[in-house]
Amino acid sequence: MTRTESLFIGGTWTEPDGGHYEVIDPATEEVVGLAPEASRAQVHEAAAAARAAFGAWSRTRPEERAALLDRAADIMARDADRLTALAQAETGATTGTARGMQVAVGVSRFRRYARGALEPVEQALPPQINEAGPMGRAGVFGALAVRRPVGVVTCITSYNNPWANPAGKVAPALAMGNTVVVKPAPQDPLSVYAMARALEEAGVPAGVVNVVTGSAPGVGEAAVDSPDVDMVSFTGSTAVGQRIGEVCGRDMKRQLMELGGKGAALVLDDADLDAAVTGIGTTFAFYSGQICTAPTRVLAQRGIHDRLIEKLTGYLAFMKVGDPRERGTVVGPVISAAHRDRVESYVELGRKEGARVVAGGERPDLDRGFYVAPTLLADCTNTMRVVREEIFGPVVVVVPFDDEEEGIALANDSDYGLIDYVWSGDTARAFRVAARLRAGGVGVNTVGRNMEAPFGGFKKSGVGRDVGSYALHAYSELQAVVWPG
Repeated sequence: MTRTESLFIGGTWTEPDGGHYEVIDPATEEVVGLAPEASRAQVHEAAAAARAAFGAWSRTRPEERAALLDRAADIMARDADRLTALAQAETGATTGTARGMQVAVGVSRFRRYARGALEPVEQALPPQINEAGPMGRAGVFGALAVRRPVGVVTCITSYNNPWANPAGKVAPALAMGNTVVVKPAPQDPLSVYAMARALEEAGVPAGVVNVVTGSAPGVGEAAVDSPDVDMVSFTGSTAVGQRIGEVCGRDMKRQLMELGGKGAALVLDDADLDAAVTGIGTTFAFYSGQICTAPTRVLAQRGIHDRLIEKLTGYLAFMKVGDPRERGTVVGPVISAAHRDRVESYVELGRKEGARVVAGGERPDLDRGFYVAPTLLADCTNTMRVVREEIFGPVVVVVPFDDEEEGIALANDSDYGLIDYVWSGDTARAFRVAARLRAGGVGVNTVGRNMEAPFGGFKKSGVGRDVGSYALHAYSELQAVVWPG
């Protein structure tokens, strides 16, 4: 599987100025491949290529854009086994996750936005009767609100899903007639190059899609500050998002940002505890906790607090940690040795802050790989750093509360507001609580998602919304067209 990749700039596979760096399999610590290290000049060259291609691509018929996205999806589906193996090698995801939640979701998003390219972009507005005046003669004026492509979009993607995340940016951006510069996360960029090769085989015109990579921050910085870039779509940490926002603000570039999360899971005293435990347990299993939407901050009403901890502890006992390629593995490695150390440091911090380690807390006894034991911390308070900060690993903290008002206050006492959750046997109560949570999404008795619902965060969890048709809106500008009747 080991291969040496090249940059994809202006329709040409280009050797990088900075050589290559190693992409490491988190489960085996072996080299998966060599990713190119672009120079600042090459990143700007990619943005210039996207600018040159924008005019023609933005004027293509929607049917042409739809057909290209469908062809690309067909190619990815054809090569699904190979692409699944690549995604697994880069990310350490279990086989089921790599196949079903990474590659398959990437394919489905290309198909969704093939349909999206055909969605109407015009909205007729009510006519307006104007009297004669300084602006002209009296008359009836019609108007349309029309969505137009933004221009050149830089897509900076996260490491936790190198298929679904880039596909969720690239496909709707292309469907709307934009051109893109994709800068994947440095830990697992090879899947994005595979996506680019599928688009190339599908017939994407030169310059419409460009991919640049690098292990150094300068590559991402160049992809943001290029004068040819009109918009930046970023998924990643809040701290990096804030720096990107500062750069974009200087030139008034459009932004779409999906940032950090510390999802509150309010478990009320009338909840189905088995359902709540199953939902919360996805934090440990899904991407080994490396997911911003995870219900990592459990707020348990005192009436069920002890039973909930007991059930969560029992749930953890059945979660096999190990080689993601082996049948039965539930929790694979985290992305890197550095991230493993970071997660472990948070567990140790929790101990020092007074949290009780109910389960986990020690490194699994495995010969190789960047593994973290699923960890449950109890006796927590909302002032602890392990409760307030995003750990991005298989760690859940539990905070008790007395009544509904206190639970809501604790949930909202956070810098983040991406997705929160409510478990209650009383649906009306659950929806009443959900309405008061300051989060971009709320799951009621579920951690499931509706992939047509808007996705994004309040507060420091992001700016803007995507998914479904909302992504098409995010990658477009509104233009008003007015005429006399």
